[in-house]
Amino acid sequence: MKSLVIDIGNSRTKIGIFDQHNLLKAITLDDPQEIDPEEIISMQAISKSIISATKEIPSSLLSGLSNLKPNIVLDAQSKLPFTNLYHSKETLGRDRIALIAAAHANYPDQNNLVIGCGTCITFNFVNSNNEFIGGSIHPGLKMRLKAMHTFTGKLPDVTLEDKAELIGTNTSSNMLSGVLFAAAKEIDGMIDEYLVKFPQMNIIITGGDADLLVYRLKNKIFAIPNFTLIGLNHILEYNA
Repeated sequence: MKSLVIDIGNSRTKIGIFDQHNLLKAITLDDPQEIDPEEIISMQAISKSIISATKEIPSSLLSGLSNLKPNIVLDAQSKLPFTNLYHSKETLGRDRIALIAAAHANYPDQNNLVIGCGTCITFNFVNSNNEFIGGSIHPGLKMRLKAMHTFTGKLPDVTLEDKAELIGTNTSSNMLSGVLFAAAKEIDGMIDEYLVKFPQMNIIITGGDADLLVYRLKNKIFAIPNFTLIGLNHILEYNA
């Protein structure tokens, strides 16, 4: 029997169908209301599920999954496969929990720095004792563009795209250059600081905007898609 993994983010919802640890299928949606849980369960022979959400979960989704065992809604009380040393566990983002779980699944007993590139850019560090210590939260790429438009009188509302030159020739390209190149330098600088403390360390980048950044980074880094889904499935398997 298969597992259903659902990640409801700020801007996207991702669905993963797993057979134990193998991701069989991944789907990205704009709205979690589009999910028909009964159809997915019947067509994919789903036996268990997990949901992670940064916003309200549709009641139809919760009721449609209620007969699955286990049926986990990830929260601060969920049993995790790693030790969580974060001081304010109630405020720790579910997406960050999933990223650390994925690092534990792929690289157990190692130092791992996971960089999530979504609405925010997050740095998440788990040590070789499988302890999540913490990290940092930075503005995401779209957030940076939106902030420049919102907090100035004349800067335009620019759509994020991967066409930035170091020296932009108009206002829009100047803004894109300032966002993409500066974010990449910021990430490289943070990685360098981590490497001073932890010379032996895996570095993983993932998330919707990771592709815009990874080739601009100087550090050796693994770009792994669907890392959040992998982590949620690892938590589900740990609780099964």
